[in-house]
Amino acid sequence: MNVEIKHVEDQRVAAVRHRGPYNQINEAFEKLGNLAGPARLFEDPAVQMVGLYYDDPETTPPEQLRSDAGLVVSKSTRIPSGLSEQRIPAGDYASTLHVGPYEALPDVWARFMGEWLPSSGYRLADDGLSYELYLNDPSQVPKEELRTELRSAVVRE
Repeated sequence: MNVEIKHVEDQRVAAVRHRGPYNQINEAFEKLGNLAGPARLFEDPAVQMVGLYYDDPETTPPEQLRSDAGLVVSKSTRIPSGLSEQRIPAGDYASTLHVGPYEALPDVWARFMGEWLPSSGYRLADDGLSYELYLNDPSQVPKEELRTELRSAVVRE
């Protein structure tokens, strides 16, 4: 697994909250699209789609998991009704790239957190965030070509 540490600046996210199993966040992404499309948020070429994940699925019951389907937007973007403002805090993030279907992401996360992290010299930041940055559009490319960057806030041990 190829992992690099990237410094990320504070980012503003227009989001739809999801509570429940992470693999059911697609419902929140659908709602996000229904609200962001008419508000023309997708017309900004700098907009990036993200999934924000707040809880450890190993220790949190599935029905209590919190996540957000979101779009990284500029500081000046008006966030439409129905979307909340969230933040990706500035800091250092361990980052790895997955190429392939979204269905494989849980296994990639398991290797990232279970294999790479324990031997890396880093630990998860206490108030850190993990998120997925979707680098291309599943309606435009075959699922084998989907590119997803996984990021988790980390600090040196």
